[in-house]
Amino acid sequence: MKQVPGFFITGFVSVFLPLIKIHFMYKSSLQMTKIIATLGPASSSVEMLTKLIKAGARVFRVNFSHGSFDDYDKLISNIRKAEKKSAIYVSILGDLSGPKIRVGQVVKEGVQLKNKQKIKFVNYDVLGGSPGNEFTFSTTYPKIIKEVTPGEKILLDDGNIELKAISRGAKGKKAWLECQVVEGNLLTTSKGINLPDTQLSLPSLTKKDFACVEYAVKNKFHFLALSFVRSAKDVIVLKKKLREYTARPKGLNITSGDLGFSTTFQEDNYIPVISKIEKPQAIDNLESIVHESDGIMVARGDLGVEMDLAEVAILQKKIIKMCKTQGKHVIVATQMLQSMIDEPVPTRAEVSDVANAIIDGTDAIMLSGETAVGKHPVKAVKMMAKIAFNTNEYLRDKQTSSEFVTEYADILNRKAAMARGVNIIAQDVKAKYIVTWSHSGGSTAMFSLQKMNTPIIAFGNNTHRLEQLAILYSVLPIYMEQPESGSKFIVKVDDFLLKHRLAKKGDPIIIVASSPISLRGVTNRMVIHIIGEVVS
Repeated sequence: MKQVPGFFITGFVSVFLPLIKIHFMYKSSLQMTKIIATLGPASSSVEMLTKLIKAGARVFRVNFSHGSFDDYDKLISNIRKAEKKSAIYVSILGDLSGPKIRVGQVVKEGVQLKNKQKIKFVNYDVLGGSPGNEFTFSTTYPKIIKEVTPGEKILLDDGNIELKAISRGAKGKKAWLECQVVEGNLLTTSKGINLPDTQLSLPSLTKKDFACVEYAVKNKFHFLALSFVRSAKDVIVLKKKLREYTARPKGLNITSGDLGFSTTFQEDNYIPVISKIEKPQAIDNLESIVHESDGIMVARGDLGVEMDLAEVAILQKKIIKMCKTQGKHVIVATQMLQSMIDEPVPTRAEVSDVANAIIDGTDAIMLSGETAVGKHPVKAVKMMAKIAFNTNEYLRDKQTSSEFVTEYADILNRKAAMARGVNIIAQDVKAKYIVTWSHSGGSTAMFSLQKMNTPIIAFGNNTHRLEQLAILYSVLPIYMEQPESGSKFIVKVDDFLLKHRLAKKGDPIIIVASSPISLRGVTNRMVIHIIGEVVS
């Protein structure tokens, strides 16, 4: 099993990094809210990836909408090198493109659409704006002509152009859909089409998506995000495909706060599914989608296009609350520091947006264009890390934490009860850390879900699972060889924290593990340990 330099502990000795560098590395790695950085031309080199990790990125998003598999090969190789170089575990999130509908080819200079003007979409390829086709356009989804009904809204270019369908005519290849321009603007090739009022028949996963799923499994991605989810059935389709690729245990159906880790400690290829909420239909079916998913992403880009912009902030809060109710981990994404694509500092409103997402209870916050194509990717991550730190300090001072009362069955109920109990005890004894020994990471994920004000240090010997834990709120994953006993684990933890100046003698910590410590799948032991005390 591979180890990452700086995280590998044999006895009391950390290897590969100078001690002073390790002290700084561990302290700077004690994040609460995690940062996801989208990769692109501005952030694909080993040097830049290393800088992003050191600045605070703990998850890298690979957007399958852009690039080729050869490009992804290079990117994954560079991520692994940067992870090794920085000696900090990071997760890889693959974002499936989904069935994005786009306008077909348009003349190079584009076509200026004016209010009240009428245009047509046709069922065959045409160069929009060319002689004889001045206001006639094709799409990448010909069925739009049959499925959009008169009176429905059509949005182009992220809502910069609004149309209203007014009539349909002809059949077969000659079929057309006539629309009136409600809000005009310049239309160019491949601009996105959003259909907020239309019930579409297209599947949630395309042929390209299935190829990307297979690629993600082969390359050991840690998570997959599913775009344009409309119902729980869409999530089921992806989970079924992952089972076919042995990236999801056959017996694992609905997961809870443990992300499914509790039953998958021998499944290194297990990939949890994160559903992106970005369609009105997803809001209508929110409860069932959250139930079926392993995690949720509030994808405010398309959500803000297809729904009233004034509703987005409220919807974000409702989605996060639903995730809390069902015990699911959640990410808030899109345009969080949008101005930093060009500017070295964000707007005050953007800073407030990031802080409020954290206060709402998100586990992670995501940068998109800021790190993919922006001029200041490292500054964007540093700024987000600074906002997150200050906001979490505020929450710590307020002594706020989530108290989930979700009912779980069987072994998960034990883990959930332990998590709630540890939360209360950590506050009572003012614990410096909660320390876990992670076989599968299930209990650690449950603890993370409590949004405790106490950092969680998760030791374990499954590198792939430790990388997956990097996405979780307040969790610092560290590699350690399997301890011989619970007492020896406590001794190793005590020595590690003192050696790396993460704690001082007299600090209380809570240690949670199984008894015996080699027992998998069960968390049944909790110890309140004072740093420096002799362990018999």
